[in-house]
Amino acid sequence: MAKVALVTGAGSGIGRAVAVALAAAGYRVVLAGRRAEPLSETARLAGGQSLVVSADVADSRSVAHLFLRLLENCGRLDVLFNNAGTTTLAVPFEDLTFNEWNAVVQTNLTGAFLCAQAAFRLMKSQTPRGGRIINNGSISAAVPRPNSAPYTASKHALTGLTKSISLDGREHNIACGQIDIGNAGTPMTEQMKTGMQQADRSMRAEPTFDVQHVAEAVVHMASLPLDVNIQFMTIIATQMPFIGRG
Repeated sequence: MAKVALVTGAGSGIGRAVAVALAAAGYRVVLAGRRAEPLSETARLAGGQSLVVSADVADSRSVAHLFLRLLENCGRLDVLFNNAGTTTLAVPFEDLTFNEWNAVVQTNLTGAFLCAQAAFRLMKSQTPRGGRIINNGSISAAVPRPNSAPYTASKHALTGLTKSISLDGREHNIACGQIDIGNAGTPMTEQMKTGMQQADRSMRAEPTFDVQHVAEAVVHMASLPLDVNIQFMTIIATQMPFIGRG
């Protein structure tokens, strides 16, 4: 029987690339996201028996429905890739609105918590017991960009969530790791080719790299036996301003 993987934010970018790669590696993939049309396109690219579920990870009722559909159709969950995320426009810290802050934290942190908790409960109770949760973090958690308080804070908190799940999951054969990605080439990073604001407020173009390498890295993390865990992986464009940023 094929292992089952759930990818949130599977309609585009990193989520789509990872979902397609997991399907190619033999997983039955559950594709979650807010918009049905992009998810259907991911399912077409993934082929096989992908399950498409429209879901908003920031809504607890929507997440409960997602996991009900997953259990009804797949019976178990082996891998959760907590990928869904969002950010705001880069605005001065003092001009950031509460709604802008809350929207990012609700998706990036609360959404990851809700999905991880539902996955944890299922993995703890299923037979064979256990599974793996992989959180999509960010290098911004350690080295932020200017005017990125909501995104940076949410991803910094996600690192703490990853560590807590790792500890709490030990007795239940649940592994949890995190991949921190810098400048993967997706529609969200197109602006990097023309210029990104640096710590000294100058603008400069930044290199990106093929998102397929992220997909391959996540498949590697997912494919390890549960007695082995990649706790944190950082994958970046070699020449991007990360080491020594600022």
